[in-house]
Amino acid sequence: MDLFTQKSFVVEYWQYVLPIATIIFTVILVNITRKVEKPKQKIPVGKINKESVVKGGLPDDEPSFDAGEELTPALEGVGHIPYPGIRVPHPGGINGFYEMANDRRSVRKYSSRPVDWRLIEKCIHAAGTGPSGAHTEPWTFCVVGNTEIKQQIREIIENEEYTNYAQRMSRQWTTDLLPLRTNFIKEYLTEAPYLVLVFKQGYSVRPDGQKKQHYYNEISTAISVGILLCAIQSAGLNSLVTTPLNCGPALRTLLDRPASEKLLVLLPIGYAADDCEIPDIHRKAVNEILVKY
Repeated sequence: MDLFTQKSFVVEYWQYVLPIATIIFTVILVNITRKVEKPKQKIPVGKINKESVVKGGLPDDEPSFDAGEELTPALEGVGHIPYPGIRVPHPGGINGFYEMANDRRSVRKYSSRPVDWRLIEKCIHAAGTGPSGAHTEPWTFCVVGNTEIKQQIREIIENEEYTNYAQRMSRQWTTDLLPLRTNFIKEYLTEAPYLVLVFKQGYSVRPDGQKKQHYYNEISTAISVGILLCAIQSAGLNSLVTTPLNCGPALRTLLDRPASEKLLVLLPIGYAADDCEIPDIHRKAVNEILVKY
């Protein structure tokens, strides 16, 4: 016993061995505890009754991802009605629609000619027909015609754009923009009769105070902007799609929009000035953008 006590590694270095042994024991105990915990319920892949899913939901004996939680569908009570297909085709057919869309150009110089407000309202109304994730319609269109507010918007954007061109944007980026004659000065923000600021909504608040998530809010809002561009063109108006870099928070504050909204794009809308010029650019041919399988 004396020999063991004198030469034992554990006894000689007990002050080091004991903490290490304690840590190892704790890790083993935690792992054992995790293994005996009741596993979370998951949908049994391959065993879902397809008929019950088509009718809505899962059968009672097949738990969902939110098993045990009472949820209410955002579109509860919405039924289905027959749909005969397209009823209002473009009067010029697809060829007429292509000619209209192809005629759209980005305009940076606007006339002071007034724009009928009813045209703007109808264009926004058309944009609101866009599809959205779970029909959450996650968009807000802020239309600014007030001269003072337009001036404030211009000041915010030009201050940020000066920094963008001077520091944030790469030399290649600013070089690529030279043929388009763009810089940090944005006269069109005060020249155009109207500015449309499109905000995407990350969520909304239900009457009971609960947040309602807006799925695919950015792509849904972007699609609605595409419809808005076509509507503007069909109304005989001109526009420009801009994405004011780093200006979103300041513009949201200026317009007193809620924290759930973020600026996606800003569009000046009006009639092109008599001396307006545009770059002589050409679009890709259909065989350059279409891949048929």
